Order: sequence, then C-alpha cells, then structure tokens
Amino acid sequence: VLSTENTIVDKDDTVMVPSEGILAFNDVSFKYPNAEENVLEHISFKALPGETVAFIGYTGSGKSTIVKLIPRLFDVSDGSITYGDHDIRDYRQKDLRDHIGYVTQKAILFKGTIKSNIEFGEEIDEFALNSAIDIAQAREIISEKELGIDEPITQGGTNVSGGQKQRVAIARALCLNPEIMLFDEPTSALDPEMVIEVLEVMKELAKEGMTMVIVTHEMGFCKTVANRIVFLEDGKIIEENNAKDFFDNPK
Repeated sequence: VLSTENTIVDKDDTVMVPSEGILAFNDVSFKYPNAEENVLEHISFKALPGETVAFIGYTGSGKSTIVKLIPRLFDVSDGSITYGDHDIRDYRQKDLRDHIGYVTQKAILFKGTIKSNIEFGEEIDEFALNSAIDIAQAREIISEKELGIDEPITQGGTNVSGGQKQRVAIARALCLNPEIMLFDEPTSALDPEMVIEVLEVMKELAKEGMTMVIVTHEMGFCKTVANRIVFLEDGKIIEENNAKDFFDNPK
C-alpha cells in the first residue's frame, strides 16, 4: 500500500478554490478502473450555494459514486465536474477537500477522545470546534460524559451508540466550515429514533446555507430538507424536480 503510486494527481498549474460557487456535473460518465461498463452515464445537474440536492434510487443505481466523484476519490471518465469557474481537476486535491465535508455511510471513530475524533488531526480553534458541536447536536453527548469532550473513545467507537457516532462524524465534517457537505446514506444503520435526531441536524445545516448533496432512502429527508430531488436508475437520471413537484406530481 505504501509503495503504490497515486492514480489521482494534481496538475502543475493549479488555481485557488473559490469560497463560494455552483457545483455542477456536466455530462459526466464514469466507469471504475478495469471495468467494461459505465456505472454513470451522461449525468448533468447543478447544486447552487445553500441548496440541498437529494439523490434517491435503487441499490446499485450509482448514487454513492456521484458523491465519491466530488472530492476526487475517483476522476470522471467523460465530461466534467465544475465548482465555481473551474473544473475540480484544476484545484489541488487538498484545497478542494478543505472546502468539502464528507459524512460516509458508516461513521468511523478512532481510539482517542471525543475531541480528537472531531478535530481529526487538524488545528481547530475553540469557536469553530464549539460551533460544529452545536450544529451537529453533539453537545448532549459531551455533557453526559464524565470527562466531557475528553471522554475516551475506543477503537471503532464501540463505547458510543450509532446515533452518537454519527453526530460526532457530522461535527468532524463541519469543523473546517466547508462550503459543500456530502452525506452518503447517513442514517442507514440507525434506528427510527436516531434517524429523527440526524434529520434535525440536517435541518440546522440547511439553515447555515451550505450546499448539501445527500444520498438517502429516507423520504423524510427529501420532504423536509431537500430543495431538489434527483432519481437515478442504472446510472442515469430518470427524473429531476424540486421537492414539492416531485412528490405532488411524480412521473
């Protein structure tokens, strides 16, 4: 692993990432390395600053792949993804990712403390740290622990509940005050009560004006949080509409 060369590389002449911009997929197609068929075909959509776009569809439709392409975990096979006035490949990977918060399907915590898991190796000032904790509604977790934010976390977070892990993961993603928040099935492993808790967090994030891209099976997210809904099937967009029209007049 250590000797493997990166397949995603930066250009020699990168540009600065804007503090705000439109995230757009422009006729994007993608297939995984050594695969014969595309998992995404001719995907085009825009997410405006402060807008929440929710992707729904059957398992294997390509929803999670869309999320992975935004921070350049993979590069597109055809077409382009732009943020602001540039293709995201024009930015340094680190600079691009500093503008993105990413909450994966499975919240992963590491051995350490609540604080070290939220900061995740970054130097975070107290205001940003406390703001992230409050927005993620993780303050309750901290207040009920004997050592507060310095409460030990076991490897994998086995000493906290699924909902608590997810809120710590959201606080971690928020710490750098990203312009774009990506959520890949953030409630797939949670019970109904915890789903409601995470939904409340999403509502708060929507008020903060971040651009959010959500992959979900939860219609509650779509009805309550999303501005627009995109339905994927077999790697293609079947329907795209604002949330109200999607539910009132589905195709």
